[in-house]
Amino acid sequence: MKEKIHPDYHETIVKCACGETFTTGSTKKELRVDICSSCHPFFTGKQKLVDTGGRVEKFNKKYGIEEQNAKE
Repeated sequence: MKEKIHPDYHETIVKCACGETFTTGSTKKELRVDICSSCHPFFTGKQKLVDTGGRVEKFNKKYGIEEQNAKE
């Protein structure tokens, strides 16, 4: 490898929005992520619906679907 053309590679702390932290190697010193293996639905088996910008309501309104109350 040529010298002085590669970025510095060092131990990095990754912080998730759920509070989980772990270390890995990267060219950045700190990484912040929205979702990790501790809170991702594929790994936890829990369904997590993230509605960005009211997409669910927009879909329901477009196709005339009324919301059902879960309290019934």
